[in-house]
Amino acid sequence: MSSGDCSVAIVDDQPLIRAALRMAVESQPDLRLVGEGQSGAEAIAVAREHRPDVMLLDVRMPGMDGIQAVPRILDASPATRILILTTFDLDEYVYAALRAGASAFLLKDAGPEQILAAVRQVAVGDMLLAPAVTRRLVEVYVARPPHGAADTGVLAALTVREREVLTALAQGRSNAEIGLGLHVSEGTVKTHVSRILAKLDLRDRVQAVIAAYELGLIVPGEPPS
Repeated sequence: MSSGDCSVAIVDDQPLIRAALRMAVESQPDLRLVGEGQSGAEAIAVAREHRPDVMLLDVRMPGMDGIQAVPRILDASPATRILILTTFDLDEYVYAALRAGASAFLLKDAGPEQILAAVRQVAVGDMLLAPAVTRRLVEVYVARPPHGAADTGVLAALTVREREVLTALAQGRSNAEIGLGLHVSEGTVKTHVSRILAKLDLRDRVQAVIAAYELGLIVPGEPPS
């Protein structure tokens, strides 16, 4: 990234959290802070005015919370990637936020390096939840289809190899790991992922993970094949 290449907004109702995030962002030459807010309504206003590349968004705020704000933020600024901030890794609202269009989530006690890495990953669309977190979230909150109940109508749009890649994504594997498992290059995996997102009309890898479970492509609790 070049200097100031990634614009960032911070929305959290806790001044100390905002200050810590602000310091982390402003310490980096490739990140540029463009706006702040402390409520869902302010998040929408910031998105509309500044159209940030990445928004760090708190879940629990007075008035309109982060979850309610997510779709409205994306209406105001469709290209903005939303990184949800939460206190607990099994916050019941996290799955709803991801399904609404957020790109990832981060625990508030994450260190500065982890926060900055997450911002950069989200900015380029590569953010994927840690495998254990992905598995817990989906198993607890996704509607569990019966075994073998894959939505063949939707999945018919995918090639056999694309289904293999989508399954591996849902198991929390990185592009490099998927490439090793399928004996193809990482670049080829990226191409498959892009095609999957386009065919299923998905925003990013996180939504692809959710879709794999909801379509019944894999079943929660099953070991990887």
